[in-house]
Amino acid sequence: MSAPLGALAHRAEVVTFGCRLNMVDSEELARQHRGAVVVNTCAVTNEATRQARQAIRRLHRERPEARIVVAGCAARIDPQSFAAMDGVARVVADQQPNRARAAEEGTRGFLAVQNGCDHSCTFCVIPAGRGASRSAPPREAVAQARALVESGKQEIVLTGVDLTSYDSGGVKLGALVRLLLRELPELARLRLSSLDCIEADDDLVAALMEEERLCPHLHLSLQAGDNLILKRMKRRHSREDAIRFCENLRRARPDIVFGADFIAGFPTETEEMFARTLALVAECGLTHLHVFPFSPRPGTPAARMPQVAREVAKERAARLRETGDRALARHLDAQMGKTLRFLTERGGMARAADFTLAHMPGIDAGRMIDARAAGHNGRALAISLLTP
Repeated sequence: MSAPLGALAHRAEVVTFGCRLNMVDSEELARQHRGAVVVNTCAVTNEATRQARQAIRRLHRERPEARIVVAGCAARIDPQSFAAMDGVARVVADQQPNRARAAEEGTRGFLAVQNGCDHSCTFCVIPAGRGASRSAPPREAVAQARALVESGKQEIVLTGVDLTSYDSGGVKLGALVRLLLRELPELARLRLSSLDCIEADDDLVAALMEEERLCPHLHLSLQAGDNLILKRMKRRHSREDAIRFCENLRRARPDIVFGADFIAGFPTETEEMFARTLALVAECGLTHLHVFPFSPRPGTPAARMPQVAREVAKERAARLRETGDRALARHLDAQMGKTLRFLTERGGMARAADFTLAHMPGIDAGRMIDARAAGHNGRALAISLLTP
């Protein structure tokens, strides 16, 4: 999904596709390519790459004088084909260095502390676009986080391609989290982006249990709920690992909320296998689902496996989303009457620490507001503001 950051005199205009890490990259690209239009691509699915190409063609058609620079994972994987597109002046195909990078755009601050991936999931091309795993030095991460706080950010989101693989000279993610919270006592919230349950180090789990300012919300890269499919994906966890991880954390921190990424219709997936993925939503107590129908990526092992029919994959993805919608509605039901602290966002919305969304029109973005949950529409809470 594209999101223009806008054109300023001292920045490029950037159209961003893909993950939060790309959002961080986009701010740096905007500073580096002044006067250009930068398309920051994503390669996680064929559709994401197709949309990026479509955006380039539209930009060139509507603004033939624009200097178009193409960056991101899809550009690093296939620079020649992007360079051959009409209107493209440059393709940025170099790898990002192992340093912390921050994005100030929007209500939250995003801090990229890790890049690349050393794993070889059979469906994924991201290692080809991002390279080997590398981690930013802790002190540099602290300095970037401090700059975000000084710019007025009350919440910082730690992000990376494979965040739980963070390891800088033996400092793992849990130690980095504790360092940031210790060094920045004025930071109201620290949030983690998508992580791998099997890689979460003991100190990170302890921090989630003990640190109140570490948001009680984790988005897990689960992908499937059937062990044979997980093996064929070359994932490193089993369904039992995922269930155990969620149970243990919920027992220690009852307010924690889990989201997850899933792929529906992975090659060789039967209806029985898919049923185990559906069941995992309840078994892990998941609330926010991010679901993709399987999309074969050329050059990956999964693309050579026996494929599930595209219409079947789409139908399973729809059923999985419906299961997620029901789980989210139950979560929202459980909030009724509770007083929650929200960080207001643009567009009249706000988020609680556990990532629960609420309608909050008429209030400037970036404020912490206490409000009572009074209703919901299945997606977001309706709230009642507390009188001072």
